[in-house]
Amino acid sequence: MKPIYKRVLIKISGEALAGGNKTGLNYDTIANICKHIKELHDLGVDVAVVVGGGNFWRGAKNQNMDRTRSDHMGMLATTMNALALCDFLEKLGVDVRVQTGIEMRQIAEPYIRNKATRHLEKGRIVIFGCGTGNPFFTTDTAAALRAVEINAEVILLAKNIDGVYDSDPKVNPEAKKYDKITYIDVLNQRLGVMDTTATSLCMDNNIAVHVFGIDQPENLLKAVCGEAIGTLIS
Repeated sequence: MKPIYKRVLIKISGEALAGGNKTGLNYDTIANICKHIKELHDLGVDVAVVVGGGNFWRGAKNQNMDRTRSDHMGMLATTMNALALCDFLEKLGVDVRVQTGIEMRQIAEPYIRNKATRHLEKGRIVIFGCGTGNPFFTTDTAAALRAVEINAEVILLAKNIDGVYDSDPKVNPEAKKYDKITYIDVLNQRLGVMDTTATSLCMDNNIAVHVFGIDQPENLLKAVCGEAIGTLIS
């Protein structure tokens, strides 16, 4: 298989790392995801990862706390997930660096754009934790921002659903799946693939977003090699 991209950013939700457990970490699931991330790396693709934290904490949905403090707790959750991914990848023999949007010098590097790109040039995988480092911004927005900063060609949006639909397929069995769709249509139809800030940032900077199901981690390799899976937003 031959990759069609040289540099990609993978966005993985926290829920995906929980597998069937719904919360926390499912080690078999993480090991399987990391095995396929390593396959991309072995093909010579520069790989960066942004990870969510919803398997531990969802700040925006907590109405009992100050939103800023709740979001900061969510950033800590993303860091736990980033460290877990790092550990599994290192056990596979991959050179990995974790960078966080909030300084945690004892456990990770602070996010520095030039340093991140240098790691990628040296063949290391870089995992970004803490989202953007700011409250009120989702990890989807962090994925879009980091993709722009490191000059990624595409965001691989690995979700618990196999693409973009015109309505929620869990609610509507007649929901139509899109093979391709534009950013404007995603925004106008309020499809909720990513938040509007992330979608607009990708549109303004002409970064494609490939949405597919992470329940089959081999989809990562298929997407990078240009196979027609999931939904391509461009």
